[in-house]
Amino acid sequence: MRRIRPVQLCRSWLFLEGANEAVLQRAASGDADVLIHELEDFTPPNLRPKARMLAPDLYASWREAGRVVAVRVNPLDQDGIDDLAAVMRGRPDIVALPKVAEPGHVAQLDAAVTRFERDYGIAEGSTALLPNIEFARGLVQTGAIAAVSKRVTACLLAAEDLAADLGAERDIDSIELAYCRQRFIVECRAANVVAVDCPYTWSDAPGVERDTRWARRLGYAAKSLVDPSHAVIVNGVLTPDDNEMRRARDIVTAFEAARAQGGARAEHEGSLIEVPTYSTAKRLIARGEALREFERLTPA
Repeated sequence: MRRIRPVQLCRSWLFLEGANEAVLQRAASGDADVLIHELEDFTPPNLRPKARMLAPDLYASWREAGRVVAVRVNPLDQDGIDDLAAVMRGRPDIVALPKVAEPGHVAQLDAAVTRFERDYGIAEGSTALLPNIEFARGLVQTGAIAAVSKRVTACLLAAEDLAADLGAERDIDSIELAYCRQRFIVECRAANVVAVDCPYTWSDAPGVERDTRWARRLGYAAKSLVDPSHAVIVNGVLTPDDNEMRRARDIVTAFEAARAQGGARAEHEGSLIEVPTYSTAKRLIARGEALREFERLTPA
């Protein structure tokens, strides 16, 4: 029976050109946790019929490789319904919708996905939704967007369209999107959905590592990407390493020992360990153990 990686353990979310068969087939042997068949910006309108036709067999091969299968359709008032009619035959795990600016956009997608689940004999409610937040109006309504459907388990923040909507000037340090990324994770955390950070849209490996480390510091545990070679870097940064796990266990041990002796807090390596730090350490340990356990139980 296929083991689906839980959305909370999906670190790297890779967008792939929808009609590029060579790229799509290679992706299954790569490192990304989630493969996104991208029918919007990465697929010119004249190639969308071809991309749709690829979906059933492509998704089966991705599933066989143990990947989470996702597709990003076009806005529903454009080519989105035609996209869904084809790709839902492939039973994707996740359907992403671009340019979500209103809760109603997700409500419409939920209704359309439900209809195709019924038509194609798919278990109703089994397809998750991934709203893509790409405009200022969507950003300030992220909580409401996430809450409109029980299918929404994660939201994804875009970079280029959001910067364009803001009139921001893009640069490699992404300072122009710093507030948006901070606001977005707060909104997602309040709505209890996974926040998928925006992609690093430059090619250098040091840059994507630096950008992912900054995202992790904010609290992100997932990041989208557009370069397959970035997946191994993103996964590495977003997976607690052995040193981090050891330090977290030391913090837990020190705090629990102090509490056992009636202390309110503990001192460890020059830091005063209080309840929030103790709780953070326990969460890191739980996440690291869950990631390791999933990999151990999943055949390569």
